Amino acid sequence: MRIVSALARYLAGAIFLVFGLNGFLNFIPLPPPEGIAGQFMGALAVSHYLTVIFGVQVIAAVPLLVNRYVPLALAALAPVIVNILCFHALMAPSGLPLAVFVALLWALAFVDVKPAFAGLFQSRTRA
Repeated sequence: MRIVSALARYLAGAIFLVFGLNGFLNFIPLPPPEGIAGQFMGALAVSHYLTVIFGVQVIAAVPLLVNRYVPLALAALAPVIVNILCFHALMAPSGLPLAVFVALLWALAFVDVKPAFAGLFQSRTRA
């Protein structure tokens, strides 16, 4: 399972690095979405929210690729992935397969570092 988790971590890191850098450098031209998805993306762009999201993607991708601070990188990417899934599920379903694939990669990478989050899943009882 460690090999699968490592492959998932590297692949997720590469995907987030490429798409995060693409947000800044625009080397993969993507057509703007239409309808409500386009309006939503326009609002995110005008408010500079996308700059923050692309920055988080790039900053979190590097530790995934160099295998350092992986739990922190996965924790930073979790809300980004939730937003990507919601966006594609509700507004632009054509990108949903890639979003689900990235969420699956995240889950496979998380399995290897789950002990780092063990304190979050324990109940605290006081006697």
